[in-house]
Amino acid sequence: MIPMAAQAEESGWKPLSQGDSNDWPAWRGPEGIGFSAATNVPTKWSDQENLAWKTSLDGWGDSTPAIVGDHVFVTLQNEANELRLLRLDAKTGQIELNILVDQAETPRTAPKRKSQKFHNLHNMASPSPVVSGNHVVVHFGNGLLATYNLDGEELWRHNLQQEYGTYSIWWGHANSPVVYNGLVISVCMQDSLADLQKEPVKSYLIAHDLKTGEKKWMTMRMTGAPAEEADAYTTPLLLTKDGQVQLVVMGGNTLDAYDPNTGKRLWYLPGLVGGRTVTGPIVAEGKIFTTRGMRKPLLAVTLDGNKGELSEDAIQWTVDKSTPDTPSPVYAGGMLFTVTDDGIAHCYRSTDGELLWRERLGGNFKASPIVAGGNVYFINIDGNCKVVAAKDTFELVSENEVKDTTIASPAVAGGKLFLRGKEHLYCIGK
Repeated sequence: MIPMAAQAEESGWKPLSQGDSNDWPAWRGPEGIGFSAATNVPTKWSDQENLAWKTSLDGWGDSTPAIVGDHVFVTLQNEANELRLLRLDAKTGQIELNILVDQAETPRTAPKRKSQKFHNLHNMASPSPVVSGNHVVVHFGNGLLATYNLDGEELWRHNLQQEYGTYSIWWGHANSPVVYNGLVISVCMQDSLADLQKEPVKSYLIAHDLKTGEKKWMTMRMTGAPAEEADAYTTPLLLTKDGQVQLVVMGGNTLDAYDPNTGKRLWYLPGLVGGRTVTGPIVAEGKIFTTRGMRKPLLAVTLDGNKGELSEDAIQWTVDKSTPDTPSPVYAGGMLFTVTDDGIAHCYRSTDGELLWRERLGGNFKASPIVAGGNVYFINIDGNCKVVAAKDTFELVSENEVKDTTIASPAVAGGKLFLRGKEHLYCIGK
């Protein structure tokens, strides 16, 4: 058996922690890789068992809740097409603030390749909120980017579609922002329409001052990927080594990294042809693990000394078959865990990609798994969650269910498990 262990330190590259490890301040947690250091996370629950609270949200979205201290922040869109930010009490589930951020209708039809047409499984509330200090950052699929303080006072807002052009991503904007060193960094990766019009639509990264909303830098990201291959729904990943921080982005058939302070591109690995990219990258053992879009190969990319254009030699190993289209991978103890959209879980040895086990979990999956307490939590869209030991042999710890549609990824904070359904937000653990 491969022992459970912390991140390997040999190469030095590791995820940048974004706050207290007991919190879940952003998409995929404090390190952006779906990992919680908590050891007492519940492994058994139902609608009646081990449920601390269940709160009706009166609206839905696929964003993951952000939990910091006693506060839970969640975004939603309701039947009146109001885009709202809620603050709940983490201990009781009581809604303390219900803020109208904006109003917008989700486009379900659109001219082919001219503007975004949202997939039926999500709406304007797919990007996850981010909590940094006394600030809460929200982003919605209509381009609205705004920051509030913890008491719900709006500090600033921008609409990126209005300022930089209509989104042309095919299936609805869903990238979550990240916060670093007082900057809110957002990414937009979309069809350039270069074959249809003289002036191509831009893909870009942009940074705003967290406190004031002032634009600090903007970097174009035109990879040359055609049509839908240019679309990416991924969230940037922050890495650190010896005090150097990099912002890693996957999409548009390219993996690359930027200086988050300036927006300068540091290195790039082109030619990762696949298709629109939904699964986000993670880092462990000095390697980036990511998938090329549209169920194309899973990659392990080495990071040592990377600068400029990288060659294929940077790819340490690949897995060509049965890779996920939507759920992102997770890492634990020298192993990489994935689940395909049709419910087949895999465990790979992270050093060489060797398959250690493969198991059909049942159901369809969109949520990304998380690791907590030595277990991997796989939740399908029907509210069924299988808790599997993070081991090199398959071991089912428990099977649990809530009667709800669960597309948002789980979160862990304060030893509790938070599940966001279409109807309710659940806090598991007493």
